[in-house]
Amino acid sequence: MKVYIGYDEREYEAAMVAVKSLRHVTNSEIEPEFLCLPKLIDQGLITRTFDRRGGQGYDLTAGPAETFSTDFKFTRFLAPILCQQGYALFVDCDVVFLRDPREMLHEVHARHALNVVRHEDAKYPDALHKMDGQVQAHYPRKNAASVMLWNVDHPANRRLSLRDVNERPGRDLHAFYWLADNEIGTLSPQWNWLVDVGPRPPGLGLGIAHMTLGGPWLEDWQGGSFDDEWRAARDR
Repeated sequence: MKVYIGYDEREYEAAMVAVKSLRHVTNSEIEPEFLCLPKLIDQGLITRTFDRRGGQGYDLTAGPAETFSTDFKFTRFLAPILCQQGYALFVDCDVVFLRDPREMLHEVHARHALNVVRHEDAKYPDALHKMDGQVQAHYPRKNAASVMLWNVDHPANRRLSLRDVNERPGRDLHAFYWLADNEIGTLSPQWNWLVDVGPRPPGLGLGIAHMTLGGPWLEDWQGGSFDDEWRAARDR
């Protein structure tokens, strides 16, 4: 399994905790790769036109009204192109791994091109903004796209081209437009708990905690239910 972590320099500390926690649960057998937007632009893999005004990101390729809050809104969809074969896991940078993600492979079936936790109905406390005041855009399957386990060898993923990643609107990409519903598998909710957005999943043990609302790495953070566990992962 290859693991790709979305990267945004404004959440550097969160990203470092994600890496440390992954190394811990895998005994350093998996070394992730950051999807850094400037690097991918230099490599010619991302050609979309972006702009930032007042701290808010705008995707000018899709139109001036298309906003984004993190640098990995689009880079996440490069995972199967970069990986080429086998299974590729993408996660947002604001996660903590609590179990070895290779355990996810016990839940997948070869007939599925992509596997996600389905929580399309998750609601944020603030319907307009998230994280550090960024505009919160809503579209189908957005939350599901924060942890994606790709079956790179599945032929359906060949429908997602580099051109699509660079020209399709974000709402289409996050809705997995290239896949039929029966090509999308369902992971246990333990693999993408949206901290303080939904209840902590019951069961055998939390796998990935996703601090989508923010965390102690933000200067004006007001506190959340997973903060102590995040700090323990940071200080381990």
